[in-house]
Amino acid sequence: MRSGELFWWIAVGVLVVAELMTGTFYLLMIALGFIAGALAHLFGVSLEVQLALAAVVALAAVILLRRSRFGRRAQRRDASVNPDVNLDIGTTLTVEAWQDRHARTQYRGADWDVELAPGEREDARVYVIAAVRGSCLILAAKKQPAHA
Repeated sequence: MRSGELFWWIAVGVLVVAELMTGTFYLLMIALGFIAGALAHLFGVSLEVQLALAAVVALAAVILLRRSRFGRRAQRRDASVNPDVNLDIGTTLTVEAWQDRHARTQYRGADWDVELAPGEREDARVYVIAAVRGSCLILAAKKQPAHA
C-alpha cells in the first residue's frame, strides 16, 4: 500500500471514529469523500484530481444529508420546549384555579408555579406541560379526543 493511499484510508478511519463520538452523520459524509479520493488514488489519478473529487463527493453527500430527514432532525430545538431534553413536557396536570393566568399546583410531590401559554383558556382544568421556563411550567389546555 502506497503512502498516498494509506493517507486516505487512515483519514477515513479517523473520521469514522470521530463520527462515532459525535453522532451527527456529517463526518460520515466527509468520510465518503475521502473514500472517493482513495479510489481515485487506486486508479492512478493525480493528487489534484483526488482532492477535487474528495471535496465534490463530500460536499454532495453533506448537501444530500442536510436535505434528508436525518439532516433536519439534527437541527437544534429550544430545550425549554423539546420533549427529548425535558421529559416533563407532555405530562398532564390539573389546575384548580387561576389568578391572572398564573397558579400553583402539585406536580411530582412539590408545589410548582404554573403559567398559561399564550392564547390558552383558564377553564379547562386539565392541562399539558408545553414548556419549562426555569422553575415555572407553561401549560396548554389538554385537547379532548373527538367522539364519533
